[in-house]
Amino acid sequence: MIKKTLLLTLLISVKSSLFSQNLNYSALLIPKELKENANAVVRNNYLEVIIDDMDKMIVKRRIVVTVLNKLGQADARISESYDNDTKITDLSAYIYDALGNQIKKYKERDFSNVSAVDGGTLYSDARVKYIDYKPISYPYTLVFESEYKTGTTGFIPWWFPVNGYYVSVQQSSYKISNPKAIPWRKKETNFENFNIEKTVSDTEISYSLKNQKAFDYEKSTVSSREFLPKVKVALDKFYLKGVYGEYTNWNEFGKWMYDKLLVGRDLVDETTKNKVLSLVEGVENPIERAKIVYKFMQNKTRYISVQVGIGGWEPIAANQVDKVGYGDCKGLTNYTKALLDIAGVTSYYTVVYAQEKRNIDKDFSSIQGNHVILNLPNSGKDVWLECTSQTMPFGFLGDFTDDRDVLVVTPEGGVIKRTAAYKDDVNLQITKATITLTEKGNVKAKLDRISKGIQYDDKFYLEDFSKDELIKYYKSDVWSYNNNLEVVSSEVKNDKDSIVFKENLEVDIKNYASINENEYLFRVNIFNRESYVPKRYRTRNLPLKINRGYKDIDDYTIKIPADYKIEYLPETREIKSKFGSYKIRFKKVDESTFTYHKDISIKEGVYPKEDYKSYRSFRRKVAKSENLRIAIIKKKS
Repeated sequence: MIKKTLLLTLLISVKSSLFSQNLNYSALLIPKELKENANAVVRNNYLEVIIDDMDKMIVKRRIVVTVLNKLGQADARISESYDNDTKITDLSAYIYDALGNQIKKYKERDFSNVSAVDGGTLYSDARVKYIDYKPISYPYTLVFESEYKTGTTGFIPWWFPVNGYYVSVQQSSYKISNPKAIPWRKKETNFENFNIEKTVSDTEISYSLKNQKAFDYEKSTVSSREFLPKVKVALDKFYLKGVYGEYTNWNEFGKWMYDKLLVGRDLVDETTKNKVLSLVEGVENPIERAKIVYKFMQNKTRYISVQVGIGGWEPIAANQVDKVGYGDCKGLTNYTKALLDIAGVTSYYTVVYAQEKRNIDKDFSSIQGNHVILNLPNSGKDVWLECTSQTMPFGFLGDFTDDRDVLVVTPEGGVIKRTAAYKDDVNLQITKATITLTEKGNVKAKLDRISKGIQYDDKFYLEDFSKDELIKYYKSDVWSYNNNLEVVSSEVKNDKDSIVFKENLEVDIKNYASINENEYLFRVNIFNRESYVPKRYRTRNLPLKINRGYKDIDDYTIKIPADYKIEYLPETREIKSKFGSYKIRFKKVDESTFTYHKDISIKEGVYPKEDYKSYRSFRRKVAKSENLRIAIIKKKS
């Protein structure tokens, strides 16, 4: 009887194990080529969008992804977002081990439910349901399914079949149905190098990508957005949080934004209005009036995220920002525009992609962008204002929003413009130093350094540093390669009118030189070493991109110890290439003094992958020259 019971228990156990095992999810079935360079493999990613009406949309998603290692976790997110206009109707997740055995099961009640924004946001109705799964071993497979219904059709999910680097795709599918044939548009990008199948009709579009190998990341190249495939879809007639919209181009979209989101939100109370008028009284030049208003706004407000209004797109009314003294990018930009209107200065609300340099797609109108700035037309030389910063100089954008296509919203409609660009030599740093070498091999130096363009942008925040923070910055971040460096004194000045950052320093370095009986050897480039050498690739697959050009000029006057003499100074060295130029030269002033001049210019640009080797060679030559040492000889008694 005991033996029969044991046998029955084993049979039930085996049957249960076979039932819970799904061989389709076994990591052993993944083709070898899809594991190359991959941290995760998307086994199947299915996205279906059903547009039942202008204000009714259903989105269904099913993703099966095998995570091969810890780095692949980013491709196995278990979350779905929602808000007051969006209802999640189905949510589940299953976890399988390497052999396809189910080890975890989550229903909607098991998901955490939290705000989708950080603590810096005052209010938002955006929320997210998620599972924070921590694997105990790899590989494992996630099966995630979700469905939601929404009345907002202004944001139709786009298709991104490949989600960046180090992830391969066994199959990715996208289907969008439009049974009422609401007028719509689509744009396919970067299809030429991918095996994509598609079917298109008046009421349905579907795409499928199969067996796409993972892309290996390469440094100094274009954004993955520029070569990975995607499909954008937009309705000509839509709803956004219950507000009707209709457009087929950027002019019409801008007109809709102006009429529906901005009109009537520019009122400011009489006290503030009179204050602005008194500040600009007697100032004839509109740009000078704008500077006064911009400073007033910076002193009066601070940034805080407030995701309210029509899908987070409608700005807080100007009088509300005026009252509370804070707002997000939309509210602060709209408020600044309202103040400029009072001052008689024309300005326009402008939508932009911030941080990563990314253009508003000028060929495909849709709801795009993640930030708002202000445009001041100025006789063909547009002025741009970042309204969320209390410290940014007037008319300066920095690398946050520079050099990209943006949507300028005018009463007549939307216009695509390009923001100010900070190119190559504009990003200038000039260092002048007086350097004294002591008999014991120490360095005593006084430096004056000015920075402009993006090099200004990289430093102007230092004006808020304490003395100790500045010393730490110079020792740890700027001159970490100089052992025994001490900052004797430091003074920084942010000249916002000229948009120039100035630094004045006194620096000591102990035991900098190597000394023997007859010779005193030291590296001549003490304070601005260009040691960067790009990574070597046996086979380069992606284009070379130099994101930022710049120019550095260094002028050092170097005084040697009295007991030594200059017998030889190196010849002028010059390196020229399509990527930039580099030049150093020396000049003997007298028996105890010489000068060192360095000039390096790097050019921004995108170059064919074949040029990467030449670029690396150029930077190697520069780095080698930067390590140049000079020997001075001890005088004979």
